[in-house]
Amino acid sequence: MNKLTFIFLFLSVLGFAQKKEKKGNAVGDAAKMAIAKQKLYAFDYVGALNTYREVEQNNSNDAPLKYYVGLCYFNLKQYENAKQKLLTAVDINKDLKPETHLVLAKIYQIDEEFDKAIDAATKFKSFKNVEQEDLEDAELLTKQCTNAKMMIENPVNVNVMNMGAGINSAYDDKNPCITADGQKLVFTTRRPESTSALTDVQGDGKYFENIYIADYDTTSHKFANAASVGKPVNTLAHDACTSISPDGKQIFIYQNDINNKESIGGNVFVSKVQGDGKWKKPESLGKPVNSTYWEGGVCISPDGKKYFFSSERPGGYGRSDIWVVERKKKEWGKPVNLGAEINTPYDEAGMFLAPDGKTLFFCSNGPKSMGSYDVFKTVYENGKWSTPVNVGYPINTAAKEGQLTISADARYAYVSSDRKGGLGENDIYKIDLQDYAILEKDGKRKSSNGLSIIKGIIREGGEGYGVPDVEITLTDEAGTTVVASTLTNENGEYFLTLNGGKYILNVVKKGYEKITEPVSLEIGETEVISLEKGYLLKK
Repeated sequence: MNKLTFIFLFLSVLGFAQKKEKKGNAVGDAAKMAIAKQKLYAFDYVGALNTYREVEQNNSNDAPLKYYVGLCYFNLKQYENAKQKLLTAVDINKDLKPETHLVLAKIYQIDEEFDKAIDAATKFKSFKNVEQEDLEDAELLTKQCTNAKMMIENPVNVNVMNMGAGINSAYDDKNPCITADGQKLVFTTRRPESTSALTDVQGDGKYFENIYIADYDTTSHKFANAASVGKPVNTLAHDACTSISPDGKQIFIYQNDINNKESIGGNVFVSKVQGDGKWKKPESLGKPVNSTYWEGGVCISPDGKKYFFSSERPGGYGRSDIWVVERKKKEWGKPVNLGAEINTPYDEAGMFLAPDGKTLFFCSNGPKSMGSYDVFKTVYENGKWSTPVNVGYPINTAAKEGQLTISADARYAYVSSDRKGGLGENDIYKIDLQDYAILEKDGKRKSSNGLSIIKGIIREGGEGYGVPDVEITLTDEAGTTVVASTLTNENGEYFLTLNGGKYILNVVKKGYEKITEPVSLEIGETEVISLEKGYLLKK
């Protein structure tokens, strides 16, 4: 064999081997793409990203592949990486994958580049044969960006402050819930409680949710470092705080544990304080709040007579709606949907009824939002709920805001948000309301916008035990108009929030002598004023 023939044969074999290798890569990459898509649809974004990145090494100019890599980054909230991949996909072929423009629009919205977001959404809407649901998303985004531009130009007069490392962490911290006296703050966190903390391997791979609590230090005038509520409230699964009762005696908890039949699918539980100050093991709130459908959380009215809760049960107007159920004497009535004025075809959740007993704050991701979920408020007047209004920027942003809570003095509010500049994912923020009366229609502060607290224990005169279901009524000074009323709990405790002033307090329990006494509630300018009145019943 001469040298020339050898070289020709060598090159032929080499060419055949290269073709075979290329064909083999194509087959392997196609299989990897199918695997990656399965992971993507199973919400395993890390696994999907890693597989797509492997394929990307052999396909550097594949626009749809760049889109999927960008989509994974987007779902992992790595927005800058997502933007770079998506823009590269557009440069390669701007018309090959229309969804690229929609995801870019969402990133621009998060970055508060609203004009770019609207342009990208408009580009997406110009394509034919795209999914109707995606078209609706693009239209919703356009409305939200238009809202955001207007609200940023007309901010409300508040100061929003990150609560810092004593409360927040490098992880997810959300759902702040405060007692009416402002002395306890409970919230949900995904920080590890220990070095052996478990992760949700069947979900997003992050640490399980737990509930933390912080007490207000009257000396330093700030909350002490938060600490875990611990067992038995926190379990090995997800435990999320949805509210704390105004008196601080009950924590309402969302659980969804496949190993607990009472919580499968998502239900609400309640943990109550024992006599020694420790929290009891959470018990299912049961019917009529919980059902076979998803229930996401509960808040209780200041007088203890109503539960407001979010649910996906039939009879609503969208996905998650807000419902209310009222207690008549010892029995709870039938849940009632708050109606189309409050609920939309989108999601409503994150309820908090203010200490005034009539102002309801909630979260919605509908067309009146600035982006994702915003906080709204509605007021119950003349037998109906008012049209909800967005509480404004910078309380709300283009990011996701969680529930808002406020103490009885209406001096500060607390909200969670995943806005830029935080310590982790969601952080908890404190809102100074000194120059913005959030409970007033015009937002203007009166001489005092706060409420006072009256509380106590009704005991049996013989043994001194707390007596449940005692009716506590406060009337005006003339004794003609009922201003507030409640029933004592199983420990004989009562708790009410109302405006400062002079009232007549009535204590009524069948089989016992009625107690009537005038009381005077002061108004605090810098702190919540609490009046404690306990009584002994006599037969």
